[in-house]
Amino acid sequence: MKRLLFVALCAILAAPAWADENLPFDVEEITSFDQPWALAFLPDGRMLVTEKKGALRLVSQDGETVRSIRGLPDADYRGQGGFGDVALHPDFEDNGLIYVSYVEAGVGNTRGAAVARGILTLTERGGSLSDVDVIWRQYPKLLGAGHYGHRILFDDEGYLWISSGDRQKFTPSQDMQSNVGKIVRLYDDGAIPHDNPFVDYHSEDPNVDDEGIFGEIWSLGHRNPLGIAKDQDNQVWVVEMGPAHGDELNRIVRGANYGYPVVSNGDHYDGREMPDHETHPEFAAPAAFWVPAISPGALMFYDGDLFSDWAGNAFVSGLGSEAIIRIEIDGETAQEVERFEMNARIRSIAQGPEGALWVLEDEYRDSKGRLLKLTPKD
Repeated sequence: MKRLLFVALCAILAAPAWADENLPFDVEEITSFDQPWALAFLPDGRMLVTEKKGALRLVSQDGETVRSIRGLPDADYRGQGGFGDVALHPDFEDNGLIYVSYVEAGVGNTRGAAVARGILTLTERGGSLSDVDVIWRQYPKLLGAGHYGHRILFDDEGYLWISSGDRQKFTPSQDMQSNVGKIVRLYDDGAIPHDNPFVDYHSEDPNVDDEGIFGEIWSLGHRNPLGIAKDQDNQVWVVEMGPAHGDELNRIVRGANYGYPVVSNGDHYDGREMPDHETHPEFAAPAAFWVPAISPGALMFYDGDLFSDWAGNAFVSGLGSEAIIRIEIDGETAQEVERFEMNARIRSIAQGPEGALWVLEDEYRDSKGRLLKLTPKD
């Protein structure tokens, strides 16, 4: 009898962490990676998956084939840094261009995020990048190894958006002579669009130095924006980690200042209080915020047919919360409506070509770095 009880207990402990009858989807484990960070689907249905240590993998949907892509830029792997996001150019099928973000080393033990693009050539053994060109860099490079952001998005008009974290330095988020703590908007080659809000900007404040303002800046006052996505109206949204709580979902408005580090609905990690957003109406308030924190890792909007009831909803992958958070959007406002407990740190989430949700675990402690496929229960 004791042995039977032991075997039964082992079976329970070995069951998948998501074996929850309350989840509205089935979870299929596809394969696993070494610290995966982001994924993007190719036109043929295969995926590109980044690994933080500096690798890019070509992966079949069944997980049976995993190949390496050569020719990547060198990534400075430490702390929160390393290889990051991956995105296809809107005209990928014609030009073969993909974009990757990563952290590069600088002088004096400094580092910063960068975005490069190159032509992807696929072979039976995997593939390679050629004509690699760095089109964007965080400025200035700073000490430390945290808060890079470096998520990449192409909108429906072909503009390239990059989230740039504050590098745990606070004040650069308000410094217009730095692109740290900002959301930037570029052409696909890294050039600055002439209609960006701070191109040829002249402040009415005589104490503001107009020289050296970064014309690539679209919005400022951000902390650690780890998710960026567009909704069905081509409106850009960002989800970012707050300090001690106060994570935010922000609707990104041209030229807006989101207030960090002056305001936050969280507080400093050392216990010092920060003024809430409502105390400074001159700053843009978040569409939604979380206290306690959810520790967001990525953001996406769903427009598929497989989960038809969720069309138009936003989804956030939760790291510290070990969950997937579903959010309903109503114009400029947003509200969490459902939380799916995954019992693992969820780094990234994406919609597949047939409408399934594809999820990357963060390889950390009990999270195994798995690629999961979520489909509706029968």
